[in-house]
Amino acid sequence: MIYTATTYHVRVSVRSVYQEQQSDPEKGEFIFAYRVNIENQGDTPIQLLRRYWHIVDSVGEFREIEGDGVVGEQPVLLPGDTHEYVSWCPLRSEFGRMSGHYVFLRLSDNTEFTVDIPEFTLGVDYLQN
Repeated sequence: MIYTATTYHVRVSVRSVYQEQQSDPEKGEFIFAYRVNIENQGDTPIQLLRRYWHIVDSVGEFREIEGDGVVGEQPVLLPGDTHEYVSWCPLRSEFGRMSGHYVFLRLSDNTEFTVDIPEFTLGVDYLQN
């Protein structure tokens, strides 16, 4: 399933996939990859500065992660551009969810603004059927 949110003319779409071969359920290690597509639907160039994630799993573990850019980049998106990246998330259980936001800089006037990342689920394949 693809989860999508649009904030201030920036569309964020996310899809997650359980990584069975990298996971070890007997040790409580469940690895999920997620692919994010960010599209600038506005009429001015923008730059992604920071990310902020809320991560929760079904055993009640809650984490907050923040940092500069995404996977080591702070991409500039011209009007109509997209940026796509893949990252991953470890959980201690078979099911969880992530949500958050990005902080962007509008290059035309140097103002920062926040873009929502839609909440999406992380789940092993047999739980999603």
